[in-house]
Amino acid sequence: MSKINEAFSNGKAFIPFIMGGDPDLDTTEKLIFALYEAGADIIEIGVPFSDPVAEGPVIEAAGARSLKAGCTVEKLFSLIAEVRSDIKVPLLFMTYYNPVFAYGVSNFTARSAACGLDGLIVPDLPYEERDELLDPCKARGLELISLIAPTSETRIEKIARNSGGFLYCVSSLGVTGERKNIDDSARRMVEQVKTFSDIPCAVGFGISTPEQAGKIAAFSDGVIVGSAIVRLAAEHAHDCVEPIFRFAKEIKQAITK
Repeated sequence: MSKINEAFSNGKAFIPFIMGGDPDLDTTEKLIFALYEAGADIIEIGVPFSDPVAEGPVIEAAGARSLKAGCTVEKLFSLIAEVRSDIKVPLLFMTYYNPVFAYGVSNFTARSAACGLDGLIVPDLPYEERDELLDPCKARGLELISLIAPTSETRIEKIARNSGGFLYCVSSLGVTGERKNIDDSARRMVEQVKTFSDIPCAVGFGISTPEQAGKIAAFSDGVIVGSAIVRLAAEHAHDCVEPIFRFAKEIKQAITK
């Protein structure tokens, strides 16, 4: 069983997302530890990119702040290497394919494995075109996390049967961002996946309150929270660690009731 699979073995998994380097790398390091202490089962760290097509304004702005502050993928690799021995849960990079391609696929996956990452999420890499990244990931013990969305429909069976780690189930159409209401699309996706595979299903995009997280956890294997956390980082800047810690604990409690 992989380390990512193990994260789902003790109940519902809480998977928070932060933007690496926002507002700076020192704060990112503190946030990783705070989320771990708050009960995160997997932590996603965003790699800032200038054209994040899947992101809403909150995460897009966080990426811009990070780039302006001088964050680079190399600096994030170094940060992961520093914290890895103390953080016992899986760490993932969420990145667009352009930074991977620019760094070099072989070099990027080698560096990811060497620094202690457990996997990658690449939202703009179509499932049908993933082999050029999947094979190097497999060779280095990294999981390449697949995404499915309400529009995946007939592709869900193929993706579910041929994916590792967990499935990132996009709860609704559009870009990332907090939503007041989340429709029933995610439940239907999870139910469909489970007819083909026992791969864990974690639901993200739009979950912004403990109440929403609890409702999603009732039918999924895990809950991904991003924009609500990144918004707190924007509001509190260098003082964001404590507010995010408190919010993360509330989410964790909501999904483990």
